[in-house]
Amino acid sequence: QLQASGGGLVQPGESRRLSCAASGFSLEDFSIGWFRQSPGREREGVSCISSFRSGDHTFTADHLKGRFTISRDNTRNTVYLQMNSLKPEDTAVHYCAADSDYTLLTSVKGSGNSVRFWGQGTQVTVSS
Repeated sequence: QLQASGGGLVQPGESRRLSCAASGFSLEDFSIGWFRQSPGREREGVSCISSFRSGDHTFTADHLKGRFTISRDNTRNTVYLQMNSLKPEDTAVHYCAADSDYTLLTSVKGSGNSVRFWGQGTQVTVSS
């Protein structure tokens, strides 16, 4: 089971860290991705990190590079998404997901329809 948390109401320019914790399996064996969906828009890939044995390689969508960073803490069985300089257009439900390296790394460039394992979403609202 994947559990996403950390969302909430933040002001523009602030930072927020989302967490994706796993129970029942080890996150390091999977590639983990973050996706988000805003009202009226298709779900989009945000960032992903490959499995530990594949070297924890990361990918972040071009328009989010420099503001969003994904990381993994194997001791806590948790993957994080650090979001800085948040903008109103970052308002969305954020989901974490797990699958094989190939599936995640290809799916994160789209809407993630091929990804098998999903956590519930956590709402991030950026507003003054």
